[in-house]
Amino acid sequence: MSADPAASPPAPKAPRLLRAASLGCLIAALAVVLVTTLCGPLKDDIAWLLYVADQWLQGRHLYVDLVEVNPPLIVWLCAVPVYCAHLLHIAPKLVAMPAFCGIVLLCAWITAGRLRSQGGAFADRPTVFAVIGCVLLLIPGAEFGQREHLLAAMALPYLALVSAELCGRPTPALRAALIGILAAIGCALKPRYVLAFGLVELFAVTQGLRLLRPANVAAAATLGLYLLAVLAFTPTFFSEAVPMAFALYGATDVPFLGMLVECRVLLLGLLAAVCLWASHPDRPDATRRLGAGLVFAAGAALVCVIQGKNWFYHQLPGTLSTVLCLLGLIRLRIGPGWRWDARRLAPAVLALGALLAFGLRAYDRLHPQIGLAWQGEDATQARLAALIRREKARSYVAFSEWIGLGFPVVNNTGVVWASRFDSMWPLHGMRGGHPPPGTELGTWHVADWVVSDFLRICPDLVAVDWRESADYVAYLSENESAFRRAWTLYRPIAAFNHLVVFRNNADAAHRAAVGCGTAVEARASGP
Repeated sequence: MSADPAASPPAPKAPRLLRAASLGCLIAALAVVLVTTLCGPLKDDIAWLLYVADQWLQGRHLYVDLVEVNPPLIVWLCAVPVYCAHLLHIAPKLVAMPAFCGIVLLCAWITAGRLRSQGGAFADRPTVFAVIGCVLLLIPGAEFGQREHLLAAMALPYLALVSAELCGRPTPALRAALIGILAAIGCALKPRYVLAFGLVELFAVTQGLRLLRPANVAAAATLGLYLLAVLAFTPTFFSEAVPMAFALYGATDVPFLGMLVECRVLLLGLLAAVCLWASHPDRPDATRRLGAGLVFAAGAALVCVIQGKNWFYHQLPGTLSTVLCLLGLIRLRIGPGWRWDARRLAPAVLALGALLAFGLRAYDRLHPQIGLAWQGEDATQARLAALIRREKARSYVAFSEWIGLGFPVVNNTGVVWASRFDSMWPLHGMRGGHPPPGTELGTWHVADWVVSDFLRICPDLVAVDWRESADYVAYLSENESAFRRAWTLYRPIAAFNHLVVFRNNADAAHRAAVGCGTAVEARASGP
């Protein structure tokens, strides 16, 4: 059977007005995202990754000089816009954020093409592309460009491919292989989501598809090559970063019941989608068209709950796929000759309520970003950046678990960051970590590494965050005599928003006397 969309059963195209309106909404959504991301402050995680990519390009060693617990693919990808920004002599975010928009819209266009091959309700590619694009652009809000966001976008063409194959619309082998490679890249950004992809494959096999298909073979080969690349170029990811994450990252875990509450909107939306699918008058048709998306959404939600982190961007793969499934199911319901009856009214109301909840949540997250786009920076970050410039500081560090006190402050000022970590989360993990059986917290000399980095640079400015229960200055002074001596050089110069900023005005002789700024070697080998 031909995979050419022209071979699909003829279906009425969307009215020109509907198509124009949907594309207009897409252009407006793209404009909002570009304004908020380019004119407003960078998200702290993305700012840190761009900084790491920049430092890596300058020769610093990933997972040694720069401690990041995530796999290296996102750093390698971020290095491309950073390198281009250097060539153009502009800020990396001016290249990175449009590039992320391009990736998202490309994935939406490919997905719409695979859905068009099924004909029927999804036959009009521009309209479907616009709807998918708007969802991918607007739902993430402040988390636009996070790894989970890119993963969800890259997974969509694969899910549409599976749906087309279930509908008896095979895709040419080369095109299917490219879609498989794209899905593998997305999965490699967050490897734990292999569970969601695995559930989709299990679903596809139970529906009659072969396990060895071009997309699957290409995806498996890509993931295998990526694994070999990590072993060859960054073996310390497995030997140091992964064990450290297991030992220390658990301090931020949320209990299971707490995660269910945190994910309540996602779980409600998933329940609504399942109810709407179950009540569909032609359930086999709905299963073929949207079953893969529903299974992926359920798998992504399961991964989110298992991770145990109450960070919204961890919900993005499940949220984005659930919203698109709800929209797809509603579109199937209101196709040619549609009619509602009383038995199917409740699932429809539940689905519309879930979409409303997702929409309100997206607005709540996007609205503050629009305000920040006019201000240029978060108030706290702006004051820190202004203080760094006023004091002509060349180096800086923050004792806080909030990455935002370091990034994008460092990105915006060009100051040297006096730590291999993005924040003090490893110290928090040392104090309250829950390592898995057989893992010893004492293996990680986090305090030594923090102090070693501090003494090598002896930063001009230090911000201390008093909003947190942990007093890291007192903790380090009590346990690290070298830090205690160096801290005597610092005096407070500013206090705002529960922060106290300290300045080091000591001359070279005083610094040397306390072993500060003299490239002191760490007492324990770095990670």
